[in-house]
Amino acid sequence: MNNIKQNSVWEGRIFSDGWVVSAGGASSVIEPSTGETIGSIGLGLPEDIDRAAKSAASAQEAWVSMPFDQRAAILREAARLLRERAPEINDWNIRECGSTRAKAEWELHATYEQLLMAAAMPMQPEGALYPSAMPGRMNLSRQLPIGVVGVIAPWNFPILLSMRSVAPALAVGNAVILKPDPQSAVSGGLLLARVFEDAGLPSGVFHVIPGGPVAGDALVRHPQVGMISFTGSTAVGRAIGQICGQMLKKVALELGGNNAIVILDDADVDAASSNGAWGSFLHQGQICMQTGRHLVHRSLAEEYAAKLAERARKLQVGNPYTDQVHLGPLINQKQRDRIDDIVRKSIAAGATLLAGGEYTNLFYAPTVLTGVTADMPVFQEEIFGPVAPITVFDSDDEAVELVNGSPYGLAAAVHTGSLSRGLALSSRIRAGMVHVNDQTVNNEFHVPFGGMGASGNGGRFGGPANFHEFTQTQWVSLIEKPIIYPF
Repeated sequence: MNNIKQNSVWEGRIFSDGWVVSAGGASSVIEPSTGETIGSIGLGLPEDIDRAAKSAASAQEAWVSMPFDQRAAILREAARLLRERAPEINDWNIRECGSTRAKAEWELHATYEQLLMAAAMPMQPEGALYPSAMPGRMNLSRQLPIGVVGVIAPWNFPILLSMRSVAPALAVGNAVILKPDPQSAVSGGLLLARVFEDAGLPSGVFHVIPGGPVAGDALVRHPQVGMISFTGSTAVGRAIGQICGQMLKKVALELGGNNAIVILDDADVDAASSNGAWGSFLHQGQICMQTGRHLVHRSLAEEYAAKLAERARKLQVGNPYTDQVHLGPLINQKQRDRIDDIVRKSIAAGATLLAGGEYTNLFYAPTVLTGVTADMPVFQEEIFGPVAPITVFDSDDEAVELVNGSPYGLAAAVHTGSLSRGLALSSRIRAGMVHVNDQTVNNEFHVPFGGMGASGNGGRFGGPANFHEFTQTQWVSLIEKPIIYPF
C-alpha cells in the first residue's frame, strides 16, 4: 500500500516559522531504486539560515521558561504522533533512502524510544550541590541550555540520527535548526517538522532547512548558533571542528569508522560469520558502524571465509519497496563507483574475490574478499558499502595491532569462547564501543554512544551523556552576608 502523500504541505518548501518557500528554490526527491521523482523539497541558502537563527534565538527564551511538565508533554505527544504516522514515514524511508522495510521499522521504533527518553529529561535534576571551604557559603552547579543548537544529519539513518540530537537538545531548553541531507530531507526532516508542529511545539523553536554545503557552512558559522551537532564524514567533521574551535563554539562530532570484528581461535565460527554478515551487509553497508574489516585467526580463516561467502550469496538484492529483499540500492552512483573502485584496486593488489563484486544500476551484490593485507585500499579506507574484507592474524597481539592500525576508533567486536579474554582484549582496543560476541552495528538509546580518534571528538549521545552534551555548566555560589576582604 502506498502511504506516501503527494502534494503535502512541505512540497518544495522548508519549515521555518511555518512552511515557506526557500531562497534556494525547490529540488526533486529521487528514488534510488528506480530513478523516479517522488516529490520535491525546498533547498536552504545562507539567508534562510540567518532568518532561522534569529527566530530560534528569540523563541528559545520562551521555550526554556515554559514549565518542565509542559515541555515534556509536547515531546510525549511528538512520540505518539511519530508512531501513529509510522506507515507514511516508513514508506518515505524505504523509497527516499533505499532502506528495507525491516530497517525502516527498526529505525522508527528506535527514534520513538529516543523521544520518550528525551521527554523524561526535563524532570531530572538540573545540577548538584557542592560543599564549600567558606563558612555559610552554598555552591550550586547547574546545567543551562546553550541557546540555539544546529544539527547536521546524514542520509543513511536520517530519522534516528536527526532525532538523536534534536530531541535531547529540545528537552533541555534549546531551540534547534536541523539541516538534513537533501537525499533524505523528507523522512529525516520535513516529516519530523510536521510531527513537532502538530504536537504543539511553539513556532520558531524548531526549524528544518535541507541544503548542501553552503547552507551547512552558514549554520556552522552563524554567531547565534551556539553548538553544532554533526554526523557525517571525518573530512567534513574536521573542517567543522576547526571553524567551531576558532569561534569557541561547542561541537559534537560523530564521524566515520573502519570498524573491525576480531575472530579469535576459540570462537564459534558459525555464529561469528552470522555476525560478520549482518555487520557488513545491513543497509548495504551504509552505516558508520559497518563491519569494514574481518580479522580472523589463521586456524579459522578458511572456514570463516567459506561460511561468510555462503551467507553473502544467499542474500537478495533489489527494490525494497516492491520486493522482499535483504539489501536495497546504494544511495547514488558516486557512492557505488567509489565502492567498486576500492574493490577493483584491492583485487588488483592481490585480494581474492569469493562472492559479489558486481552491480546492476545502484544494486551492489554483497561482496567477500580474502587475502586482504593492511596496505590494500579495502583495509585502509572506510568502505560504506556491502563489502567484507578478511585479513588473517596469528596472535592476540597482532589482532590488536591490526585493529588499532586504523586512525578511526568508532566500534569493534570480538568473538571468543572466553568472556574474560574478550574483556581483556577490549581494554586494549582503541574504540569508543566494543562488543564481545556480537557485531559492530549496535545502538541503545540510553547508553553513551561515540567514538575515538578520527571517529569523533569524544562527544557522546545517549542517556546521561545527553545532559552535558547539549548544555553548558554554570557555578553559582550564595552566601547570606557579604564577605569582607582585606581591601
